[in-house]
Formats: sequence, C-alpha cells, structure tokens
Amino acid sequence: MSVRVAVIPGDGVGPEVVEATLPVLRAALDRQGESLEITELDWGGERFLREGAAMPADAAEVARAHDAVLFGAVGRPDVPDDELVWGLIIGLRQQLDLAVNIRPVRAFAGVPTRVRGTDGVDLVIVRENTEGEYTGAGGLVHAGTGDDLAVEVAVHSRRVIERAAEHACRLAEQRTGRLALVTKSNAMRHGYPLWDRVVREVAERHPEVELETVLVDAMAARMIQAPRSLDVLLASNLFGDILSDLAAVLAGGMGMAPSANILPGGDVPGVYEPVHGSAPDIAGRGLANPTACLLSGALLLEDLGHDKAADLVREAVATTLADPHHHTPDLGGRASTTDLAAAVLRQVTDQMETR
Repeated sequence: MSVRVAVIPGDGVGPEVVEATLPVLRAALDRQGESLEITELDWGGERFLREGAAMPADAAEVARAHDAVLFGAVGRPDVPDDELVWGLIIGLRQQLDLAVNIRPVRAFAGVPTRVRGTDGVDLVIVRENTEGEYTGAGGLVHAGTGDDLAVEVAVHSRRVIERAAEHACRLAEQRTGRLALVTKSNAMRHGYPLWDRVVREVAERHPEVELETVLVDAMAARMIQAPRSLDVLLASNLFGDILSDLAAVLAGGMGMAPSANILPGGDVPGVYEPVHGSAPDIAGRGLANPTACLLSGALLLEDLGHDKAADLVREAVATTLADPHHHTPDLGGRASTTDLAAAVLRQVTDQMETR
C-alpha cells in the first residue's frame, strides 16, 4: 500500500525541514511494508509573486486527492504576512473544515530549555481551528484619515465548540482523564461563557474526564510555574495559538513544536506542519531544527493508522536528541539540519534491524 502525501515545502526554512523529514517517514513506512507516494506542490510566497495567489482556486480538491498534507512554512519578507497566511494555511484549514489543531508538547531527555522543572512534561493543546478571531469578520473604515477604525469580530458557535470539546474529551480519556478548558469568561461576556456552558455539557457525557476551567492569563502563568500539572488543554483559536507557542518553550523552543490540523471523524486529509514559521533570517543556511517537522510527520503517520511507524519516528527522535552532539543551534549545539535528520534516519534504520 502507498501513503499518498501532498507536500507543500513553502517558504524560508520550510523546504529544508520537509526535505529532511521525508526520508525518515519513508524509512519508517518501509518497516511496515508500505511506501510513501509524494506529490510536491509549489504553493507559497514564490507562487504568490508569480501568479497573485499562494495556492490555486481548487486547492482543497487537490488536497482531497491525497491521504494527508505535509506543510513546511509560509511567509517571506517581500509579501505581506496576511496575504500568505490567509491565502494558504488558514485558507486550507477553512476550506477543508479542519476543526481542531493538535499541538503536542513533550520535553525530550537531554534537550535544554529556558524553563526549570520541565522534565517529564507531556501535554497536548487542542485548539479550535476555524472560528474565534480568525474568521476574518470585521472591517476597516476611515483608513488613512487619522481616524482609522478597525473592528475584528470573534465568532464562536455551539456546533464548532462542541466538536472541539468532544475530541478533547476523547483524547483526555486516552491519557490521564484531566482536561483544562482555557477561556476568559470573567471579562468577555458572550463568547467565552458559551464555551464554558457547551464544554461542560460535553464533559458530562464523558464521566471519566475531570474538567477544570482556567482563565487564559492564569493558564499562561501555570504553564511556566507548574507545567507537569497539565495534560490536555482545550482552547479557542486565538488562545490556543498563543499558549501553544508559549508551551513550545517547555520542550526547547519552536523548533520542537509539531502540529496537526484535522477534522475528527471526517473524510478529509489532515494538514501537518511544524509551527516555527518560515524563519527567513536563517533560510538556506542549514541551521533550522527539523524536529518539529519530523514529529509532525509522526502525527501524520499515526492519524493514518500507522502507529508503529509513528512510534519508530518518535523513538528515533528521542534517542538522537539525547546526545547533545546532534543538537542544532537553537538547542545550543552545532549540528546542521541535515546532520540531525541523518542521525534520526540512522536510528530508524537501526531500530528496524534490531526488531
């Protein structure tokens, strides 16, 4: 069997980390007697400059012809960020109705962090992925007059909250049973009280789940002060975006942060991406940490039912990172993108030979 993956290398360091990841995924699938079939797509900043759009009008249909999408990064200095982000990754999320963004945070042994007491941190942020402040609702009037007025409307609906909450509860059941809902319902009078009510209703259908509700500012402090008290977090689009970047520090930084955009129970391909962005300042220099992309690839394999291949990748990453010799500059080391990826690939091959 072939696993059909659409690959969007994108901009900046995206092509470098994607190129480093694909041989590892291919080797892990080989262990199961399966192959990786790649379709590379030239979507991103360069395409925008050439054709006026970061992806084609039929992008969603192109993606649907594959089992999954592996995405590198989007963004370049000569194109406004909103043009590329809305024209590619947010556009794909919305067109495919990818309801939730899964962001695991794991502190690997041997990886230095700027936060003390992170040993054993293993949490997952479930971020609602289609609504909140990221719908584009609102407008700008009186632009350029000195009286500019911008309105950004946050949209929260019961159906969307409910499906994100359902997935978070099921995930919590598979782990420790602890679920923390992150809101700001003490100051925002409509949207987040709705979150509180709907998530509480969903949690009542999952008696094994212990639900607590935490205000987002308190959660930001707790994430740094007591990260091991957390397991599964459920948050809105905006809060999930911010907190997951903060949580990445617990694992060593943005180079360690994978993600999956999925529609639980839906018949659409997920989009899997490292969340570190395009990092144009280091693009082409071999300095990018490919770990986030490698772990995003592991999520991709796992969601497609290739659990053993996914575990193989994660074990290889953990073993490799335990040796500081393989750390990239963001982790305080001197290894290049290809050095670290090659070491992970060797670990995958070695594990295959010993099993």
